[in-house]
Amino acid sequence: MYSPLKFIPQIFLKNRLVQFTFFVTARCNARCPFCFYWRDRHSRREELDFDEIEKVARSAGSLLWLLFSGGEIFLRRDLAAIVDAFYRNTHPVIITLPTNGLAPDLVIPKTEEILARSPDSAVVVKVSLDGVGAEHDRIRNTPGSFDKAIETWEELRRLRRRHENLQTGINTVFLRQNQDAMDEIIDFVNGLPDCETHTISLVRGDPADGKGKAIDLEKYLRAVKRLETDLKGPRAKMYHFNLTRLKTAQDLVQRRLIYETVRQGRRQLPCYAGRIAAVMNEVGEVFPCEILDSSMGNVRQSGYDLMKVLRSRAAGSVRAKIDSSRCYCSHECYYVTNILFNPLTYGRLMRQFMSLPQPGRQPGTDPAA
Repeated sequence: MYSPLKFIPQIFLKNRLVQFTFFVTARCNARCPFCFYWRDRHSRREELDFDEIEKVARSAGSLLWLLFSGGEIFLRRDLAAIVDAFYRNTHPVIITLPTNGLAPDLVIPKTEEILARSPDSAVVVKVSLDGVGAEHDRIRNTPGSFDKAIETWEELRRLRRRHENLQTGINTVFLRQNQDAMDEIIDFVNGLPDCETHTISLVRGDPADGKGKAIDLEKYLRAVKRLETDLKGPRAKMYHFNLTRLKTAQDLVQRRLIYETVRQGRRQLPCYAGRIAAVMNEVGEVFPCEILDSSMGNVRQSGYDLMKVLRSRAAGSVRAKIDSSRCYCSHECYYVTNILFNPLTYGRLMRQFMSLPQPGRQPGTDPAA
């Protein structure tokens, strides 16, 4: 597997990309009313084609974490080729592929191809689950979505037997509509065989229904405390890639910081968006993160040179605006880099790290037995 150690200098330098998110399409086969990308899913803008994407990948440099998003990413017929272009050029330690699971006939063969073509990366596939049974369908406004998600999950489990680099997990969006059902959802996910992680993400952005963000923050805290308890008990869920305990410890620190950020209405950590992390949408527009709509430039105007965009005057202005405004958000993906690349968090990180069981062992077991 590719090593993350080469990114240690970025703890101090903050002068190159470590994390990159690519929204490969705005198209989606679900109609979730809480989607923050809802304005773009109806757009008829011309997506970057594969040749354009290959050029961008050549300019990105080595990456610690490569994420794909949308839309439903598996609706792109060339998804496996796109992932391969970035794999060959950026050698990512971790590749993350989220899916609503509505199309197992697309998700499974493309995932298997990606796994075979990315042997030195940990490939994380996360299936969305926001309720149990018909409640999931209702929340996502998409009949039959729960059954399809579970079918996709079962097929992914079978893939794990053939591909050691596949990591599987569930993602739940914390909404007003499901905040009172968190125990039921967590219990259900705990009962899913081979589930290595369960992420609960606070709804963010500008949901289409305008209501999803009216959450009870204390119910969010209760849910993440439940996940913490389970992590340190017999139901502990952790990935199986290198440094998985560090990533899990970061998750624990992150959830508490997100709670405090929203509760206090202010930033808790310096934000490295636009410095060591960036987002590109399906038409090549580059942003510091998913939330801010201040573009740093478009790769179609930079000769498909991503680094040229990030070094531009416009990018510098966006970064200065982030620093001066001290904007804040609850975006989980950006907390990863804001925690792991900030030495001031290492005390909290180490305390959580030491509290976790060794991967593959349950607390209280004898490793020599």
